[in-house]
Amino acid sequence: MDPRENPFAPGAGSQPPELAGREKVIEDVSIALHRIRNGMSAKSVLMVGLRGVGKTVLLNRLKNDAEAEGLICTQFESPENRSLPGMIAPSLRAALLKLDRVAGVSHSVGKAAKALGSFISAAKIKYDDMEFGFDLGKEEGVADTGDLDYDLSELLQAVGIAAREKKTAVILFIDELQYVHKDQLAAFISALHACSQKQLPVALVGAGLPQLVGNVGKAKSYAERLFNFPVIGALDDIASTEALQRPVNSNNVVFSDEAVREILNQTKGYPYFLQEWGSHSWAIANNSPITKNDALLATQLAITQLDSGFFRVRFDRCTPMEKNYMRAMAEIGTVAPRSGDIASAMKKEVNQVAPLRQSLIVKGMIYSPAHGDTAFTVPLFDEFMKRTMAL
Repeated sequence: MDPRENPFAPGAGSQPPELAGREKVIEDVSIALHRIRNGMSAKSVLMVGLRGVGKTVLLNRLKNDAEAEGLICTQFESPENRSLPGMIAPSLRAALLKLDRVAGVSHSVGKAAKALGSFISAAKIKYDDMEFGFDLGKEEGVADTGDLDYDLSELLQAVGIAAREKKTAVILFIDELQYVHKDQLAAFISALHACSQKQLPVALVGAGLPQLVGNVGKAKSYAERLFNFPVIGALDDIASTEALQRPVNSNNVVFSDEAVREILNQTKGYPYFLQEWGSHSWAIANNSPITKNDALLATQLAITQLDSGFFRVRFDRCTPMEKNYMRAMAEIGTVAPRSGDIASAMKKEVNQVAPLRQSLIVKGMIYSPAHGDTAFTVPLFDEFMKRTMAL
């Protein structure tokens, strides 16, 4: 079929043609942000899930919806080896510029901008990645102590006062939050807590790998009362079928029931994989309906492409010993093998391989769904390990 008309979008954060199965999360976040804007009690949101479940796509959709409602939104991704102050400062400047354009009194916006200037000046002493090419002035005695807990709280409150004055809210959309250092995450949570206590319209909608829940809990014991943690997982069969059928239906094409079953069996309902299989199936098929044979050929192409790209780029970040650890995980054949079983498969003691486990958690390759259990953050990665490495 015509490749120009291929409706599927397999890419990092690419908006799929059909955002199936996420209606409840979208509505829950919309309600929370509406309440926060109007000075009512609501929790910020931290979405957690494995790679390939569509967290980034969902974050983009939520930001677009919030902006359509007139909220002031800023968005960034938290990579490894970057400080939170270095990332949040330019984002807050962008938010304040947007606030300044909103009709109405702007006295508090100017004060918030100066508070940001004070924060940047003080933070530059501690964080090497604080690069800022604008002189915002300073608000003496506000966010200028050099203590991140205190200064970030003062800064977000100043931003919140400005947003309340403009009858809107400032929402921070942050991806890959699991990489934020514990002390900086604790300061951020404290700042959000202070805004919540004063019912200031500042909120966080974030996303990260499953270990984010534990990271937040370790950073601040009260975090579970400050955030909702919707789990973004694989789609059920109904939503998976919709994600395949609805995009092609608009082109008067359908998947046969057998083709759908084959694709769901291979992808396990993970949205990114559904896009890959759907795209390859469209490319292979000559006409409608897309058949099981088309889907079988798509499986071969999709696996080859995933092995050389999606899986490979993550595999190549790891040391030889870390790869050995993951290969042992894959061999055990359970969803979340015990640490002791992995060590036994490597013919080592648990304490000998513990540093490998920790380094893989830090890199975002694995996580611990329960004490002593270990699982991949990338769906189907165990099968890739078996294809790629001999035990």
